[in-house]
Amino acid sequence: MNNSTMGSRPTRLAIFLLFWAVMFLGGCFGEDEQAAQQAPKPTPATVVKVVSKDAPVATEFVGKTASSRRVEVRSRIEGFLQSREYEEGTLVQEGQVMFQMDRKPFEAQLQAAKAELGQQLARQTTADADLARAVPLAKKDAIAERELDYAMGNSRSAAAAVESAQAKVVQAELNLGYTTIHAPVTGLSSFAKQQEGAYIGFGSNSLLTYVARIDPIWVEFSISENLLLHSQKSQKEGLYVPPADQQYEVEIILADGTQYPEVGRITFADASLSEETGTFLLRAELPNPLRKDSGIRQLRPGQFVRVNLKGGVRPNAILVPQRAVQQGAKGSFVWVIDAQNKAEFRPISVGDWQGDEWFITAGLKDGETVVVDGALKLRAGVEVEIVEPDAKEDEAAAQTAKAQ
Repeated sequence: MNNSTMGSRPTRLAIFLLFWAVMFLGGCFGEDEQAAQQAPKPTPATVVKVVSKDAPVATEFVGKTASSRRVEVRSRIEGFLQSREYEEGTLVQEGQVMFQMDRKPFEAQLQAAKAELGQQLARQTTADADLARAVPLAKKDAIAERELDYAMGNSRSAAAAVESAQAKVVQAELNLGYTTIHAPVTGLSSFAKQQEGAYIGFGSNSLLTYVARIDPIWVEFSISENLLLHSQKSQKEGLYVPPADQQYEVEIILADGTQYPEVGRITFADASLSEETGTFLLRAELPNPLRKDSGIRQLRPGQFVRVNLKGGVRPNAILVPQRAVQQGAKGSFVWVIDAQNKAEFRPISVGDWQGDEWFITAGLKDGETVVVDGALKLRAGVEVEIVEPDAKEDEAAAQTAKAQ
């Protein structure tokens, strides 16, 4: 046998074994790398830890502002309107002159009443003198008793006539005073319903304008019967605690979304529910001072506002952000992170909204961790990587929830 041939066999065998060793090791490393690539990465999500605490409750209603005292300005006498002394639509002060009626006819009536009073006073003087002379004569039986009775009757009749004349003078003075019409309250004036030269009578024709007091101002709103019964039931079950002596605070949001700076209190609750609407009327009173920047009062009667009724408390409440709550075929649910940082599907029962959060009535307990953002990518048992929320996104989500 050729020596070269025999020497090459071990070499070929070694090469063959080395080749298969490389292939085997390469296959193992490839499988490990592939397995590493196929292993699922933790799903990023932002979370919030559930905390059970006493939470203030604010309930929102739609309300309307109204004047705290709207007074019609009417004429108490018949006559011609001489002048309008105020500027329509401006703020008038209590006692300020608003209209002037023609005084001349009433001045004449007053003079006539005073003249009649003088005449009756003269008659009374004569009658009293006659009675004074008749009394001593009657005691001496110098005159008949009938003449004494006649003198006493004349004196009393004259006194009654004087009182009647005095009443006519008072009435004439009142009528003359009524010719000058003053503002009954401090408030905003309306337009004049009668113009100079018009004849003012009684009834509907006597209405000249009205004045509306706007400081303080009223806000009226209604509570539905269902909400009223729900509140009573929650109080009975200990799920809601009203403020002491029912002293709720009232905040209002204007049409442009700004919050009115003053806070009011409820001053009136209707005695019964409306048969037409099935609602319960409440009225709150708020200060409406002059603003330093504009010199005007911010609220006017007739504005529609959002009313936040504050002061109640929900004890041991659990709140989660609204965007953490998902809706499924069987109702509401959230994703809870367990001790191994894995997602757990959790059905829940929700209550009312509170700002950008939701009251949870069942399904969660104190100390649990709930996914807020990133829930759409989760499945039961998936490992979760907890990340810090983006401040801008969090603020935008809060604003969206608030707008809704």
